[in-house]
Amino acid sequence: MRWKSLARSHSGVVGLVLVVAFTLLAATAPFITAHDPTRGNLRAALTPPGQAGYLLGTDELGRDTWSRIVYGSRISLALGLASVAFGLVFGVPLGMVSGYYGGGVDSVLMRVMDIFLAFPRILLAILVVALYGIGFWSLVFAIGVADLPVFARLVRSATLTYLGRDFVTAAKALGARDRRVMGRHILPNLVGTLAVQSTFSMAAAILIAGGLSFLGLGVQPPTPEWGSMLSSARSYMRVAPHLITYPGIALAVVVLGINLLGDALRQAYDPRFRGKDA
Repeated sequence: MRWKSLARSHSGVVGLVLVVAFTLLAATAPFITAHDPTRGNLRAALTPPGQAGYLLGTDELGRDTWSRIVYGSRISLALGLASVAFGLVFGVPLGMVSGYYGGGVDSVLMRVMDIFLAFPRILLAILVVALYGIGFWSLVFAIGVADLPVFARLVRSATLTYLGRDFVTAAKALGARDRRVMGRHILPNLVGTLAVQSTFSMAAAILIAGGLSFLGLGVQPPTPEWGSMLSSARSYMRVAPHLITYPGIALAVVVLGINLLGDALRQAYDPRFRGKDA
């Protein structure tokens, strides 16, 4: 039923194709690029697209733009996936415990989450990077920590809903421990909700990672990353517009694809749309 709903959504199919395409680009990067993304050739600096064997031209140091975009997809997708995984691993248990036990535990945990929500995501990420330095895992923590309250509150709300259901009441009456009730009876029912939120969170994470790199707080040169490529290209917008055009398109398209896929998943799991797919 879920796959039928997704297949009937034209935007969802487009989003899925885009996500799969960029995933394949990242996975096959060594086989579809002819140049080292970090090696420059000053003689070929600022070569226009399609000339001298460079499909998308070169940057100010003579590095192949196509290779850097393809390898940059690895960094962006890896940061997005790792950041969402961080939010899931820590946010889901917090939200489930908060909703299941309620009372003082719920109040304390949710007030802490409210503190995190009070900070804009980009400012919170900048603060974390300033405290822990620049590096892949510090970026994952900086971006993922903003997803903690999102997943925690989402799971708390869903847990409160399922606590009143008959199957949860029956499990408690049969003597099931709290851990079993949460892990075997409540958590499986959250898969759809978490899948939808994960797609939107991943799109936001990729944008934030690009923004941090654009500000010089993310992935550092010469490692190819779309945000840092856009930052470096600012000085050459007039003489070499391809330097800012192609990384910008790549960033926009992958975020668009993930959002389209997430919206299709939301419709597939939303009961209000199920009658339309019958």
